[in-house]
Amino acid sequence: MNKELEGRVALVTGAPRGIGYQLAKELAARGAHVIAVGRTVGALEELDDEIQAAGGQATLVPLDITDYDALDRLGAAIFERWKKLDILVGNAAQFGTLSPLGHIGIKDFDKVLSTAVTANWRLIRSLDPLLRQSDAPRVVFMTTSHVRDCTPFWGLQSVSKAGLEALARTYAHEMQNSPLRVNLFDPGPVRTGFRAKAMPGEDASKLPHPSEVVADILKLLSPALTETGMLYERETGAFRAF
Repeated sequence: MNKELEGRVALVTGAPRGIGYQLAKELAARGAHVIAVGRTVGALEELDDEIQAAGGQATLVPLDITDYDALDRLGAAIFERWKKLDILVGNAAQFGTLSPLGHIGIKDFDKVLSTAVTANWRLIRSLDPLLRQSDAPRVVFMTTSHVRDCTPFWGLQSVSKAGLEALARTYAHEMQNSPLRVNLFDPGPVRTGFRAKAMPGEDASKLPHPSEVVADILKLLSPALTETGMLYERETGAFRAF
């Protein structure tokens, strides 16, 4: 396996399952030390077992991404151990519900927005000083086409990801003259638990496995990347400007 990420430190949220799980494994296989963040301890331990079996290294951080004080402590802990962070992938998400806007529960709305927007802002706030210590820091946040389509009944996803896109693009523009590169990644339909909740009648066997989208995400994490403040669509295999 190519070890082009040897010596780099990568943090992945939503690491216990789906795309986050597969990405964490691949980053570790390529030499990065992976900080795997997620709520499910058992799944994180399974991930760690797989990473270690393949000769990689990981640090498990079991926490709810909306525990903002814990995110501050996480930044401090990374500084104490590594003094830097090279890669941040904001992959954690809450599905909420598919519903007309007027029928969405207040708790559902707050939880989805807190996970997609506030938690990722708190990550930036906590980790920005560490990213600035890297020679080629890379940040990727996950988004969806529902932002642009404003699909009926997908309002929670549209609104929350629209906020996330604005957050990511602003961060990219603020850091334009630095080595930091910030981009958004739209995986399209993927065979995940998240997708199964949204589309329970769909034939999941026809969708790509999470492991199949990892190669495209890795393009956005390469030290050679020059693009920033853009959207990468896996289905077209190309960047698009906003």
